[in-house]
Amino acid sequence: MRRSGLHHRQHARQGGLRGILGKLSLAAVVVLICTVSFLFSSSMSGSGGSGYSLEANVEKLWKPAYSVGWRPSSAPRTDWPPPPSESNGYLRVRCNGGLNQQRSAICNAVLAARIMNATLVLPELDANSYWHDDSGFHGIYDVEHFIKMLRYDVRIVEKIPEVRKNGKMKKIKSLQLRPPRDAPVSWYLTTALEKMKEHGAIYLTPFSHRLAEEIDSPEYQRLRCRVNYHALRFKPHIMKLSKGIVEKLRSQGHFMSIHLRFEKDMLAFAGCFDIFIPAEQKILQKYREENFAEKRLVPSERRAIGKCPLTPEEVGLVLQAMGFDNSTRIYLAAGELFGGERFMRPFRALFPRLENHSSVDPSEELVANARGLAGSAVDYMVCLLSDIFMPTYDGPSNFANNLLGHRLYYGFRTTIRPDRKALAPIFLNRAKGHVAGFEEAARRVMLKTNFGGPHKRISPESFYTNSWPECFCQMSTNNPADKCPPENVMEILDSQLESEGANDLESSTASNSTVSVAER
Repeated sequence: MRRSGLHHRQHARQGGLRGILGKLSLAAVVVLICTVSFLFSSSMSGSGGSGYSLEANVEKLWKPAYSVGWRPSSAPRTDWPPPPSESNGYLRVRCNGGLNQQRSAICNAVLAARIMNATLVLPELDANSYWHDDSGFHGIYDVEHFIKMLRYDVRIVEKIPEVRKNGKMKKIKSLQLRPPRDAPVSWYLTTALEKMKEHGAIYLTPFSHRLAEEIDSPEYQRLRCRVNYHALRFKPHIMKLSKGIVEKLRSQGHFMSIHLRFEKDMLAFAGCFDIFIPAEQKILQKYREENFAEKRLVPSERRAIGKCPLTPEEVGLVLQAMGFDNSTRIYLAAGELFGGERFMRPFRALFPRLENHSSVDPSEELVANARGLAGSAVDYMVCLLSDIFMPTYDGPSNFANNLLGHRLYYGFRTTIRPDRKALAPIFLNRAKGHVAGFEEAARRVMLKTNFGGPHKRISPESFYTNSWPECFCQMSTNNPADKCPPENVMEILDSQLESEGANDLESSTASNSTVSVAER
């Protein structure tokens, strides 16, 4: 679906965990890309003075970042037994938030089920207040694919089955629990597991950020990647719409996607009011008071230390400084921009070829099938497949952060992550009329950023933003922990699953034989 036009569709053709391993036939291409990207990396690190070429810089940015010999792999590398036939009970979760917050919660739910040896009930998606969308898991994701891809990891059912009790069929009532935020593995092995064994089923709600991201188990982290990048495949109609948009954009060459987070909720959260007229400032202040915890914020100070989303004009100025010109085709993934057209006008003057999913495909089919979470899913896929992705605010932005991680896993595809803290004084000087040297100063800052290659994960960077090195491997390495898994890992897992099934059958046959003898 996500490679060969759409990443997930390819993984489905490969079947099972073969999608996790990828195709070695791509190795030659990867080597070529790495060679080109290495030259780019070297020139970038030494640039900033004479010999720097804007045209050459842009040309290199359209290609993937240098992989340093790493390739994505979330297949198990140590003994990974299949889920036993007898579980400790059923796990239900309610994933709250938007599409990508829910996506992370689904990954955590699968891992929690594995940790507790629980049978996972298909996760519930909150009909959140922003999207007013109650389509649920079935409306967004391919359920059959999800269950099939995770058959080596956890048992998944669509609903808790009824059980016979006192001669009657009854539903198992699940005990509702509220997990601590970022709960450690130990909480699931003690408190949650104890209640599950006692009641037969537990219902964890809310379930957003309810399992610690940093876990000292590479195999557990790789399971998260298998869920996120292989099992969670959008429904066919979403993939069809996404593919059509990507094909139309790519028919005219390279294209860049930008997540413009210049929206009311994020501006209110960040406390960035100072550039707006008084009436707009009142709207933002009211929104903040109604939706976020009380905290004293000075808007001018927030902007000075880079805590504000970039304005559309600032995005354009950064891109221009890096060498992109007005022929660059840009796909915008954004909600309703606060402040309206007066903020977009300067950006559009710099880069007139701006598109969104409605302008690329104004068909009735898209309008009818891209509402709510589905619309966010279309934007997600187009941004995933774009040649370059640029988030304008990657603070508490689940959409941007998940995409950064997915693009890293999807072959180190180029990302442009503005260093807002370093750019802030440069923009403030420009606002005061000091325009001389602006482009050179902005370019110098941007050349120091990471463009999507492997890099160490340092807090507060999320595992979902950067799953390196756990979900990556190297074909040639002296470090056993980094070595790619064997090519026959699929056969090994199949054999283990078949063995578990045979044991279940033998156990069941023996049990039936005992009952039969007793009844005679």
